[in-house]
Amino acid sequence: MIQKLLSALFFLFAIQTFAQDTITVKKEQTTLIKNLKTRKDSTTTATNKIHDTTTGIKIKSSLNEVIISNYHVSDSLMNAPASVSVLSSADLQRNNNSDISAALNTVPGVLMQSGAINTNRLSIRGIGARTPYGTNKIRAFYGSIPLTSGDSETTIEDIDLEIIDQTEIIKGPLSSVYGAGLGGAILIKPKQLRTPGSEAYTGTTVGSFGLIKNTVRYSYDSAFGSLNLSYHKLETDGWRKNSAYNREGVTLAGELFRKQNSKLTYFGNYTNMKAYIPSSINKDMFDNNPRGAAPTWAASKGYEKYNSWMGGLAYDWQAASWLKNTTSAFVSTKENYEPRPFDILTQNNTAFGGRTQFFGDFKLGKMKSQFIAGMEYFKDGFRGGTFENLYQQNNGNGTLEGAQLTGSKQKRDFINAFAQLRVQLLSKLELQAGVNYNKTQFKLDTTYPAEDINSQDYSYDGIWSPQVSLLYKPGRLQTLYASVSRGFSLPSIEETLTADGTINPNIKPENGYNFEVGGKFYFLNRSLYAEASFYRMQIKDLLVAQRVGDDQYVGVNAGETLHQGIEAAINYNWEINQNLNLHPYVSASIGNYEFKEFVNNGIDYSGNKLTGVPANKFNAGFMFQNKSGFYLSSDFYYVDDLPMNDANSAYAKSYNLLNAKTGYRFELLKGLSAHLSGGVNNITNTHYASMVLVNATGVNGAAPRYYYPGLPVNYYGNVSFSYIF
Repeated sequence: MIQKLLSALFFLFAIQTFAQDTITVKKEQTTLIKNLKTRKDSTTTATNKIHDTTTGIKIKSSLNEVIISNYHVSDSLMNAPASVSVLSSADLQRNNNSDISAALNTVPGVLMQSGAINTNRLSIRGIGARTPYGTNKIRAFYGSIPLTSGDSETTIEDIDLEIIDQTEIIKGPLSSVYGAGLGGAILIKPKQLRTPGSEAYTGTTVGSFGLIKNTVRYSYDSAFGSLNLSYHKLETDGWRKNSAYNREGVTLAGELFRKQNSKLTYFGNYTNMKAYIPSSINKDMFDNNPRGAAPTWAASKGYEKYNSWMGGLAYDWQAASWLKNTTSAFVSTKENYEPRPFDILTQNNTAFGGRTQFFGDFKLGKMKSQFIAGMEYFKDGFRGGTFENLYQQNNGNGTLEGAQLTGSKQKRDFINAFAQLRVQLLSKLELQAGVNYNKTQFKLDTTYPAEDINSQDYSYDGIWSPQVSLLYKPGRLQTLYASVSRGFSLPSIEETLTADGTINPNIKPENGYNFEVGGKFYFLNRSLYAEASFYRMQIKDLLVAQRVGDDQYVGVNAGETLHQGIEAAINYNWEINQNLNLHPYVSASIGNYEFKEFVNNGIDYSGNKLTGVPANKFNAGFMFQNKSGFYLSSDFYYVDDLPMNDANSAYAKSYNLLNAKTGYRFELLKGLSAHLSGGVNNITNTHYASMVLVNATGVNGAAPRYYYPGLPVNYYGNVSFSYIF
């Protein structure tokens, strides 16, 4: 399948590149190459901690204004009345090139807990913190392809960091364009070559606990199209027992039929992953034997394994001088097999959908105006079931599949219609407004056992989510804003079911209003960038996951939560002299997250701190670099105490982490450059919980298993070569 896809794309690319009319080719090539040379480099951002290229270090005397995704009605952070953080490829590779959590955790308001490479929970401003496993309530996109399933689960850790050009984090329900989710959205931009020609790249990372990662990439760019093909393989023995990890993937991306007013973008990705699962452990094991796995998971040698494919096409064209359109379509599949101590889960997911979006500008009298309007359709289906795991009868060899226990099919589809408007009211004042409409429905079929076969359909009422913002610019490099927005989060299908597997029609989506004011400022001739935001969001119809079995949860709308806080970040670029540069940064999140009204199973938790989210988080670091290619960076993380259950009777202790990395970039021959680097994570060897299982319960009188221990001090080294020709 992938060979046919590659062959077709190469064939189309060859036709487009070589079969052009000679005169037209020369005219368009001259124009487009000129445009390519003057294209803005959107990865050098105000929030960058490092300026990275393959050929050497760029010593900059000022911070460039951040260019954000063209899916926004705004073109840059300074014109966006919202809290949006941008991480460049250099930020994402500031660590060991294998773990995205280190980069995301430098962003104020964002916490990515990581129990293993394949076990993560991402929360933004406390939204998503109470999810038992994984990430939901936050939508994510890789280019134009959703990384969020119809069941609301988001997985971003499978994307190879070395093929990401830029990542945007939109905090809160401030983006009508991306579904107005309560937590926000994450937009990942694939890496592409920016100048005409070819680049070949290879890199290897080795580290503690058997970490080894290899990446090979080839990129080509011309006036008429581009090609980016990469392969990576990541392996680790794991720090804990039963935690080995193996992943490999192939990514194909680029553009075809590139003309003055149109282009076709293509993308494809294949991932094969197998990861053993040590699971969470109790307090005694966490303190005395953190390398151990949960006994039943160790005995069954539990793991998850899957193959996933996703691909898409997007066509951009200029319909008129004032109107542009982007239309995309995607498809994805995932086959999952997960042996657990209590059963074996099999899943087969298929999703497809499309999106069209119009961008335009016009005048209302003398007022400049811009708009975005469009629609998104998403449909996915799931078929799977559970089987007995007879590992106790397998002579210590681990998992052994037995008889089928359950079988089910699920389908979900939704439509998002959206619009955003930007109107210049006065020379320094503008209005931005938007609305999102969502209509979701799903179907659930129980296919096994025979006595339980049934079919159920359900549809939520349409949800309207408006957003209004005012943006005031006292000067070109200063922005003040205020916004009000409404967002929602749909229950997963599992949360809509009762304990006996029937649909509960009383379950409602979570919803709430977000009130936010903030400012973004450049000082000292653009050498200093500072931003701050103040927000308050009250969530109604809070969804509570109640455990009713080993891996069965039901949902209950149990009350309201309050999310409010202050976020701030400062970045400074100090040009010590023509050869030396120091770039320090500081960011902080100070929050108050609590249950406003919350009664569950007859117990009143109102006034308690929200489970799974620390009140405060602090980051600081620096990048020192010189023109010869040497650099040294360091990052400090502080995470506050974290309540692990709704009663606030158990807490994960606060912790500090310190990481450092040094490297040297140099040119071997003309066009051939090398990069050598090495680093240390958790320098102080802190003992901490990198992830917790919220509201864990003990089985048969056993102590609850809250803790996923974080890695102790660990080391890594990297060598890479890049050849541009």
